Amino acid sequence: MRARAKSALLAAMDVQDLKSPQLYINRELSLLEFNQRVLAQAWDPSAPLLERLRFLCIASGNLDEFFEIRVAGLKQLQELGSRQVAADALSIEEQLAAIHERASRLVEEQYRCLNERLLPGLAERDILLLGHTDWTAAAHQWLERYFEREVEPVLSPLGLDPARPFPRIQNKSLNFIVRLEGRDAFGRDSELAIIQAPRSLPRVVPVPNDGPQRTVVLLTGIVHAFVQKLFAGIRVLGCYQFRLTRNSDLFVDEEEIDDLRRALEGELAHRGYGAAVRLETSSDCPEDIVQFLQRQFALGEIDTYRVRGPVNLNRLSAIYDLAPRSDLKYPAFTPGLPQRLADGADLFAAIRQKDLVLHHPYQSFTPVMDFLRQAAADPQVLAIKQTLYRAGSDSPIVDALVAAAAAGKDVTVIIELRARFDEEANIELSNRLQEAGAHVMYGVVGYKTHAKLALVVRREPGGIRRYCHLGTGNYHPRTARQYTDYGLFTCREEIGQDVHELFLELTSLTRTPSLHRLVQSPFGLHEAILEKIEREREHAQAGRPARIIAKMNALVEQQSIEALYRASRAGVKIDLIVRGVCALRPGVPGVSENIEVRSIVGRFLEHSRTFYFHNGGQSEIYCASADWMERNFFHRIEVAFPIERASHRARILGDLELALRDNTQAWRLLSDGRYERLSAPAQERISLQGTLLARNAAGSIFSGG
Repeated sequence: MRARAKSALLAAMDVQDLKSPQLYINRELSLLEFNQRVLAQAWDPSAPLLERLRFLCIASGNLDEFFEIRVAGLKQLQELGSRQVAADALSIEEQLAAIHERASRLVEEQYRCLNERLLPGLAERDILLLGHTDWTAAAHQWLERYFEREVEPVLSPLGLDPARPFPRIQNKSLNFIVRLEGRDAFGRDSELAIIQAPRSLPRVVPVPNDGPQRTVVLLTGIVHAFVQKLFAGIRVLGCYQFRLTRNSDLFVDEEEIDDLRRALEGELAHRGYGAAVRLETSSDCPEDIVQFLQRQFALGEIDTYRVRGPVNLNRLSAIYDLAPRSDLKYPAFTPGLPQRLADGADLFAAIRQKDLVLHHPYQSFTPVMDFLRQAAADPQVLAIKQTLYRAGSDSPIVDALVAAAAAGKDVTVIIELRARFDEEANIELSNRLQEAGAHVMYGVVGYKTHAKLALVVRREPGGIRRYCHLGTGNYHPRTARQYTDYGLFTCREEIGQDVHELFLELTSLTRTPSLHRLVQSPFGLHEAILEKIEREREHAQAGRPARIIAKMNALVEQQSIEALYRASRAGVKIDLIVRGVCALRPGVPGVSENIEVRSIVGRFLEHSRTFYFHNGGQSEIYCASADWMERNFFHRIEVAFPIERASHRARILGDLELALRDNTQAWRLLSDGRYERLSAPAQERISLQGTLLARNAAGSIFSGG
């Protein structure tokens, strides 16, 4: 009894020790470090120049969303008086202060990269982004006509006085505050005015010329150059751009509404006017005007960022499309196809032959679309069931589902209306599907449906057969060319039965199904992950080989991290490939010295979630829609699916091991929370994405499926 009590006490101390704040990296600061890795791609001279500009724009867009969602959430908690602390014990106030310090350095580096590297590099290659002081006489004349014809008619300067209060400023819109001197037509003193640039105006304007150069100017420069034309009889003393970021998270009390779609439509109308969280101004904006703007939006110095360039770098992405320069972009590639799917093969026959695994974007997403198109046209297909999280506004997947409904198939679609920033597109898709006669469901109250599932029910000579597609990424053809993901085609009976049961769970009021091969959250996935980690720990304690490799987008859930720490202490070799946020602190003596964490940032967004467990030589590989986060484990419908063919397991394990050898686009997480980029001599360089692209070109990726 005494021995058992001592063992229990030690176990309790062990758990308590592993909760120490020193063992955790702050989630918000880790997300900013990911943005630093994205920004590093913009500095990388080995990347094509226009791709570097695109990475700069991505980093800017990421930072926007960080403030719209993460910082907005912290400020909301602060206003409610919350005393909540993060896993690393930082208070809300301490986190906001640390965010400002880190984000300020990030912003400064973004503009330094633009001004010192990218714009001069583009100019050397005949792509000129000109400020209004650099225009030629001919360009000035053309742009003046452009301003008078295209810009001035849609601008409405708003003078500020007691009768004309400060206007509402929409989230992330381009605005100018103008300092004036003189009297208006009614004899009133004019001191300040606001100009709001409508979203209909392009922010990057190409200027025609006769030479080889491609010249563009920004809308901000055009307004600055001709702002005096908007204030006849009044002297313009200064014109300064600014931008406001607002809370963009939608809140719908699902327990108090009868119609989720209608409630979301109401919230979307107000998204652009949430609470202010960040103010960006041009660096030349006088301090008294900055303070005036801060007062208008109830923001302080900690919320203010002064920039040396356009206040919205993300808008520069238009240059990528305006410059037809293939020499400054990544080489085009054609996604491959398994041999069994070449030349318009019958997908159902191919799947009956054996499971198929596709690795996007190296392999084409077309078979996924063909799967649904063939199902829509096949008279033997009785029903199609599909989950949609992000599909895009013009979706061929939805086209196929509409065609299937029109052909008399029973079509059921679980469409997640609350997919952040895709709510409006998903509402439109749901309307279209309903009009076509499909059964449209919005998932489960309180849980986002994030699982990636498609089920086709087909009548065959031997009876009803279920064909399934399960994936780690969205049913979105555009992102399938930009994100790395795995997708499985199978007609295995147990998996088909599991997918059938999951759709019943989502569409009806049945109890939680007992699944044979799949693992689901919020019922069981978290427990399954913990059990598999514990199993590796037990193997290590027994002296057997033990290994975990887990690839995901984010790792923040504390119990999972504690389980990994315990496994590391027992001697399990753990390799984590975490693209974005990672709260686990590797390399801590006595806790995590057996854990290595790396992040890969390259041409494609590493999006697949893949989990490998050595399991005493009986290895298991699962692919999943879920990251190791509290929301994915407990507040979303997620699915992990096993890779059962030995050749597929070997190939995916090979991909994971290749990722662990990457010394070109990989970053290693240090125990202090910083990341260092790996490097090697040119002849020893290994690139995960480069190698897989080369294999695709050689036709060797899953050539047999």
